[in-house]
Amino acid sequence: MMRNIAFHFVLGATLVASRLEAQGDELSLLPTAQVDGRGIFLSSLVATNDSAELPIIRLADAPAFGRTRIVSRAEIVAALSNAAPENGFALRGPDSVRVSRRSHPMTETEIKTLLIATLQRDYVADRGELELRLIRPWHSIAVPDDPLELKILDLPSNGIGPNFMTRFELRAGVEAIGPLQAGLQAKIYREVWVTRSALRAGQLLTDLDLVRERRDVLAFREPALNAAASLEGLEMADTVAAGSCLMARSVRLRPIIHRGQILEAQVREGGMVISLKVEALENGALGQNVRVRNIYSRKELRGKVQDEDTILVSL
Repeated sequence: MMRNIAFHFVLGATLVASRLEAQGDELSLLPTAQVDGRGIFLSSLVATNDSAELPIIRLADAPAFGRTRIVSRAEIVAALSNAAPENGFALRGPDSVRVSRRSHPMTETEIKTLLIATLQRDYVADRGELELRLIRPWHSIAVPDDPLELKILDLPSNGIGPNFMTRFELRAGVEAIGPLQAGLQAKIYREVWVTRSALRAGQLLTDLDLVRERRDVLAFREPALNAAASLEGLEMADTVAAGSCLMARSVRLRPIIHRGQILEAQVREGGMVISLKVEALENGALGQNVRVRNIYSRKELRGKVQDEDTILVSL
């Protein structure tokens, strides 16, 4: 038992001694130090083995990126006296520390990731999934070791295309790096409808042999029909060959009233409803506004299609 007590005593004494050695009465200042944008902290200016037990003391703002700042021994002593007078630390080493910003090289992978995230969020949104490739190799640049955001400064007037140039800058807090420029090749992938067989005008889309495929919609000269949209009530507006992507212009709402058809028009005024007979002057789908003519007065009106036999007329 005496042996166990002696062992624990020696172990405790060793731990206390090592703590005192780590904290000590003296701190070893470094000749140079690097910090991030949060500021200059005492722990960054002393040797690593001295910094473990130090109080958190912020001495000054970080220097601007690409510049240095000299922190004198007098500034450090004053900060220590104000923040932790009871510790009584002494300093050894140089009379000042030259402080610069911590940095790293911005790689092509990193810049491409930032470009995709910014362009997807601000310019592509729900149009699809953006993919980018740099036209020319990216030459690494030094950037701050801080959280970075990318801000687009300039895009072509027609927005993102298969090949385009963009100007941008990188931001670390209030600091900006740039302007920078990159030539990009872009693709925007989205699921679209593709035909397995030839389609004819008038066919209902719900009866057709269609398949969803992931395609680059930037390669199309006109908008494709979104595969996420419902096909209910849609029909083909023209003929489409097998294996084609279904474009938005190739479909239309199926009309439920037709030109020349005699309908009941309802005119609502407050709680009163007036019915009259009208002739449809054009085809119309559910919910569409169409032109009709009163069969007695021959007056032309406009109304919203309610069902196969009724429209709601606004006076």
